[in-house]
Amino acid sequence: MEARVKLLENVCFVGETGSGHAVVMDGAPEGGGRNLGPRPMEMLLVGAGGCTSYDVVSILRNSKQDVTGCEVKVTAERANTDPKVFTKIHLHFILTGRKLLPNRVEHAIRLSAEKYCSATIMLAKTAEVTHSHEVVELEDG
Repeated sequence: MEARVKLLENVCFVGETGSGHAVVMDGAPEGGGRNLGPRPMEMLLVGAGGCTSYDVVSILRNSKQDVTGCEVKVTAERANTDPKVFTKIHLHFILTGRKLLPNRVEHAIRLSAEKYCSATIMLAKTAEVTHSHEVVELEDG
């Protein structure tokens, strides 16, 4: 796996992934940026949310659960001094589907957290990572 990050201007960068995708990252105006894209640390949270969402949905579908939606709200706290690493990360899953079994949902989240999600497992080396969830029953009709 590889990526490349190039300076565009001031503190604005474009990141290019080995799979051929690009994302602009920028700083806040008070830090010299123009606010043209997410901050790099925000990208870490988005990556962690995407990684664990992928796992949870795959695990649920493999266990024959009718999951139709998955949203993860990620909140984090950072250290006050440099390096301002994440110290706490909370992932709140909102899963939508038909007759999702609570034990299967909890199992999928736990498997992602403990075995499969490289991003959150790596971040857990410096941050306390916690999880919660809710299930929204999809109405027939």
